Amino acid sequence: MLEATAPSDELRPPRSWPAQNLPGVDFDPVLADLMSEGPVTRIKLPNGSGWAWLFTRYEDVRQVTNDPRFSRKAVVEANVTRLAPHFIPVDGAVGFEDPPDHTRLRRAVAPAFTTRGVESLRARAKVMLDELVDGVLADGPPADLTERLLAPFPLAVVCELMGVPAEDRGRVHGWTALILSSTAGAEKSEQAKQEMCGYFAELMTAYRSGAAHPQGDGMGGEGVIALLAKAIAAEEITQSEAVGLALLLQIGGEAVTNSTGNMMYILLTRPEHWARLKAEPALRPAAIDELLRYIPHRNSVGLSRIAMEDVTVAGQHIKAGEAVYVSYLAANRDPEVFPDPHELHLDRSPNPHVAFGYGPHFCPGNMLARLEQELLVSVLLDRFPGLRLAVPEDELQWRPGALIRGPEALPVTW
Repeated sequence: MLEATAPSDELRPPRSWPAQNLPGVDFDPVLADLMSEGPVTRIKLPNGSGWAWLFTRYEDVRQVTNDPRFSRKAVVEANVTRLAPHFIPVDGAVGFEDPPDHTRLRRAVAPAFTTRGVESLRARAKVMLDELVDGVLADGPPADLTERLLAPFPLAVVCELMGVPAEDRGRVHGWTALILSSTAGAEKSEQAKQEMCGYFAELMTAYRSGAAHPQGDGMGGEGVIALLAKAIAAEEITQSEAVGLALLLQIGGEAVTNSTGNMMYILLTRPEHWARLKAEPALRPAAIDELLRYIPHRNSVGLSRIAMEDVTVAGQHIKAGEAVYVSYLAANRDPEVFPDPHELHLDRSPNPHVAFGYGPHFCPGNMLARLEQELLVSVLLDRFPGLRLAVPEDELQWRPGALIRGPEALPVTW
């Protein structure tokens, strides 16, 4: 088992980074301190063991995430310090693979995530969203945007893309919520993961045996689960790998709920931005990108990597076997790349943010997420005149113990 080595005498002690339930879109004060201490520091998170290096500068983050000498696969066998208590990766999960296996797995679902493939979803997705909005408007104010739109819409879209039958979507959503929780407990999170994996495995087996007819993506193409079932039959990937990939894509698709909730919170509490986007529809795609850059999407950091050989980054010697983290949140606030980084500029250009990651593990669903967010923001701007919060801002609550930050509810009136 790979373990982080003991610190050298000349280094500062690792900084303890506890899990915090931060309000709104406040930037993590611990991360801000770590950024001020230098481009590379050391951290100790609530779970796992030892310490890990943390890189916060934009160019260093991109270097580490695109360098094959830093391995995700090696993390599976290392008890790395981490935020989540329930770190038990699925065997063969794409998030814990390195090229060339990582490339092979992503190739199996690539047809669903091309620009053409994602754009083909637009018309159907807009129909589903308009139907949801019609229901909200018919019921009248007040309404909880999270409950009525921000949760059901991304769930419906990703389930259609995956090919999850409509009658199973409630269960899949419930499993996702438990997997993404850092307070439900390791046992419940692991049970939810196993149940979702079992569900996907049964569906793929039924497709291959002919016991069930493969679901399309609802937009005229093959659903992701059908694509994976075909790849298994062609012996391009194993069933274990396919299940792990399906799990990652399903969870990632539902993360749009939280990020869009943060976007709407910002726009509803900063009326000057709301007014500008209402008056300038052409600005909305650029504004989505700036919101993605600005929003602190997650608590702490995500998945680590292990140095497979000695490497020097930002002048720091990293020994083989040591764990490293990168902070995309910090990289998106790097003043060398983003002038005035702590301010929101809806027309920022260029805007090379790394909200969807970088390198081989760049999020395959990034175009789908942007599509959903653009549709959601636009429909709220265009169909809800006078939309505003129905409660004082300080009464809003953010999801406690969530790995992905977002409001529990967004009560609004119009």
